[in-house]
Amino acid sequence: MANIHSRKSVSLRKLKCSAAVSVAMMLMSGVTHAQQAATTGDEPTTLEAIQVSGDLLGTGLQNSVKRYAGARTVVKKEEIENSGAASISDVMRRIPGVQVSDNSGSAGSAISLNVGVRGLAGRYSPRSTILLDGIPMANAPYGQPQLSFAPVSLNNVESVDVVRGGGAVRYGPQNVGGIINFKTRSIPTTPGATGDVSIRQNDYSKGGSNTQYSAFAGNQLENGLGFAVLYSGMSGSDWRVGSDEKVNDLALKFRYELSPTSEIYGKFSYYDVTSRTPGGLTVAQYNANPFQNTRPTDYWSGDRTAFDIGYINTISDTQEFEIRTYYNESNRQSTLYTVNRTTNAVSIQHQPRSYQTLGIEPRYTQRFNIGNTTNDITVGYRYIRERGDDNVYSESVTTGALGAQTTFDNSTDAHSIYIDDKIAFGAWRITPGVRFERISSLRHDRTTLADFEVKNNKPLPSLNVAYLLTQDVTLFANYGTSFGVVQNTQLNTMTPGNPLKPELAKTVEAGARWKSKQISAEITAFNIRFDNQIQSVGSGATLAFFNLGKTEHKGIETAVDYTFDKAGPLAGFNAFANYTYTRATLESGAFSGNDVPFYSRNTDTVGMRYETGPWGFNLSSTHQSSQFADERNTVAESADGSNGLIPGFRLWNAQVNWKSKDKKGLEILAGVNNLTDKRYFTRTTDGNLGKLVGAPRMAYVQARYAF
Repeated sequence: MANIHSRKSVSLRKLKCSAAVSVAMMLMSGVTHAQQAATTGDEPTTLEAIQVSGDLLGTGLQNSVKRYAGARTVVKKEEIENSGAASISDVMRRIPGVQVSDNSGSAGSAISLNVGVRGLAGRYSPRSTILLDGIPMANAPYGQPQLSFAPVSLNNVESVDVVRGGGAVRYGPQNVGGIINFKTRSIPTTPGATGDVSIRQNDYSKGGSNTQYSAFAGNQLENGLGFAVLYSGMSGSDWRVGSDEKVNDLALKFRYELSPTSEIYGKFSYYDVTSRTPGGLTVAQYNANPFQNTRPTDYWSGDRTAFDIGYINTISDTQEFEIRTYYNESNRQSTLYTVNRTTNAVSIQHQPRSYQTLGIEPRYTQRFNIGNTTNDITVGYRYIRERGDDNVYSESVTTGALGAQTTFDNSTDAHSIYIDDKIAFGAWRITPGVRFERISSLRHDRTTLADFEVKNNKPLPSLNVAYLLTQDVTLFANYGTSFGVVQNTQLNTMTPGNPLKPELAKTVEAGARWKSKQISAEITAFNIRFDNQIQSVGSGATLAFFNLGKTEHKGIETAVDYTFDKAGPLAGFNAFANYTYTRATLESGAFSGNDVPFYSRNTDTVGMRYETGPWGFNLSSTHQSSQFADERNTVAESADGSNGLIPGFRLWNAQVNWKSKDKKGLEILAGVNNLTDKRYFTRTTDGNLGKLVGAPRMAYVQARYAF
């Protein structure tokens, strides 16, 4: 993202609150400082500066989390480091409404990302729009949104921005599970070279150990050129036998100031990973040794080369234009030991896939006044071109002979046009908008020469409303629509009698947020009705997809963070907690009324941090309640371990850190995750079905030196 805004935000005119709004604020506020802020009719409400890009989800105005009209959580690098997180998944578990479901073929590894929001499917994160620096992370955002290959590493991430509601207009196609943006570390904004290096050793009480290392260096030159080099790597193994992994994540970011109001910016990046995945265990195998590996031939690998460049110009106090384009080439493959459930024949199945994705996104924002309202209208267009192929062939375990290869060529051309208007009057911020999607997808079978084609056109309206009750309190509500297109692997199962249609979802939420120097608190109620979901029926040669599924997801998310007064007896202490209740149920079919599989109704995080001088101490806990592994909500455990109730669990983590008094210098962190060595598990129902043990106790030490 461009950083020109943080350096050159334009101060625009201020709107005064009306007397009626001031009285309403006094009546509705229950806190003394809020009453004081509202008693003066001349107290101005500052209108935010126009900003198209900035952080995620500018809707014509730069939206801070404080005033955003929806449920949103931003986790910054310092918070990530204080948590002791070893992976992206560890960070996501601490965010309200978000659950990590390591129930995939690459469970527990660095290659995939399995995030479910508000009870939606978590396997490979198919229901959320997941971005890296505002650019779709999926290799094929329309044709294969699943993140079976997720090119992101924790040490290169500066912040994680999770928008669970209110972001439907700008981003898609599939955002019923919200928008998640991983922002990489920023280019310095002040002259002079800066950087840091770090190394971290993770040792598991069972299994193996791994080393994580990273380096960052950047500079802002006086001629307007800024740049940064980011590298993050990992090698070693996880807690299962034979779970070796190797990761390389390299990026070069640049920014050049063309004029006082405009700049170009961009990034070159390369990512590769190889990960051996032990797979599921039967009940007998799990009871004998939950950390063993019965599938030593299984592994996943992938690489991605990407480039993006953008231009942004703050044309005037009331106009801004931005255009971005990006291109990436990705390859990924899985090699999995497979047992035919009908014939019991065993083989090794290889699935290499390649992708080429091109995108271009221009946006323009115009501010103008109508009466006592200020309007920021943003018009944007996005074109994404996807090309690629997926291949499948088998290898005999006994003879090594290779079977015939099946190859499909996939192509998608997607055009998205959106318009929204952020209307500001008094303390109100109202944003109606609509996005229109026009998508054409084609799948070609090289063996039979058959073509499978589908075209989708869909308008998606939304409405966001925020009321700035006080300087610290924002009330919000929103309505949004989302849809998921027919994906590549589903196209060749369509017939004239079964023309698959896009999945549809409607989301409504309402809540309140309080942010001040000492306290941050939020509560949100949500309801999602997901209609027309595409579900698979049968397996192997009989596999087919139908528009069968309807689900409803409703619940409440809460979060609070409190920093004690620096002059009080608890100076140095910070306490935080969040709790989410989600009720996600099937609304169609034979199991209507049952819980959706692989989600917990109750999740929470609690913790406390204490800082004194150069020392910091952190104690925290995450919890999730039990889950079902199938739509029948089966409680009894199957012998193969793939089905049955998944018990809930609570984990405790502790950390201590020391840093030099200067901003630059040495910092040492040490800690223990899963402090009590709690044994827990999940299940997988795909090709490597069975029980999957969770991470045992892990001790780590990290050194970081900034220069």
